Amino acid sequence: MSDAGTTASRLTAAEPRVSRSRRIFRALFWFVCGVILIATYRWCGIDPVSLWHSRGNAVEYLFGRTFSEADLAAIRAEAERAPGYMAQGEAERRLTEKYANLPADQKPKAFQLMAETAKLKQQILAEMGPAEKEAMIAKEVRRIEFDRRGGYFPPETSPKQLAQYGKALLETMAMAIWGSLLAVVSAIPLALFTARNTLSLMLPGEGRGKRGLRAGIVFLMRRFLDSCRGFNEYVMALILVAIIGLGPFAGILALWIHTTGILAKVVSEAIEAIDPHQVEALASTGARPLQAIAFAVVPQVMPAFVSYSLLRFESNVRSATVLGFVGAGGIGFLLTDKIRGYCFREVCTMMILVIATVGLIDFFCGKLRARFI
Repeated sequence: MSDAGTTASRLTAAEPRVSRSRRIFRALFWFVCGVILIATYRWCGIDPVSLWHSRGNAVEYLFGRTFSEADLAAIRAEAERAPGYMAQGEAERRLTEKYANLPADQKPKAFQLMAETAKLKQQILAEMGPAEKEAMIAKEVRRIEFDRRGGYFPPETSPKQLAQYGKALLETMAMAIWGSLLAVVSAIPLALFTARNTLSLMLPGEGRGKRGLRAGIVFLMRRFLDSCRGFNEYVMALILVAIIGLGPFAGILALWIHTTGILAKVVSEAIEAIDPHQVEALASTGARPLQAIAFAVVPQVMPAFVSYSLLRFESNVRSATVLGFVGAGGIGFLLTDKIRGYCFREVCTMMILVIATVGLIDFFCGKLRARFI
């Protein structure tokens, strides 16, 4: 009784020390986390107040600016020069046709041609009626206002542009399909050699050499997959475009490499998390390693494999859009061209098309995923 009482008293005395140590460790852990969050908050310049103050800029950037009276007057003054520009161009065209067939020594000198052009320009302006001039000025006012207003809305909806964007979007989807398909085919064998339990089926044995060989293969495979997904598809596309040139093939290769690294890692972890009893039961009947993998491993990981593969396909559609920024083809190539040209309404149209496409893909992938899960 005395020994039991002594042991109980020691345990009772040790419990406060353990709980105190845990409290100190937790307090220190949360203190370090708080310091890291505060330091990174200041380092990254996070300022919600400035974001709120910039709301007006965001509205103007998205929906276009509003013109003041001074802006409208300046636009009107610029548009009023449109008849003069038109008359100048028409005068130069007529004089070019007039002297086109004359020898060089019979053509008027430069100053004579300038004077004749100015005289013809005034004659053309005099022939124009006030209504014609006003219609031309009003059309130019609308064009200048459209250009200067900016904004993403309303989007461009002309059939010609929509047809061009639709064709580029199909090319983007083709890139995502081929990149995802090649990754799925490559990820399956890589995952089998990366997972320890399936590797033990293919390379059985409990000797030190076999264990070392399996450990070495797993280590090398994991590092290989790390290298595949270590860089974003954008960086890989930059390298591949420099190697094989512009076009969607470079984007397909970039998506293939990156997606293979992600899928193989996820599937290998899913394989290692399966119920081992099914594999052991099948192996005990004399089944070969490939038979055990086909009938005990694959059925257990198939739902996760299909789900992750469809998820990566959805992600690759978005990634393929960005790859066009570096010349890898698809709608991203047009997107970056329009952004650099400040054609924001056309950019808005392409963004809407991409979002709608991703939504449709997500819907159909959800239907397909429901058949396997």
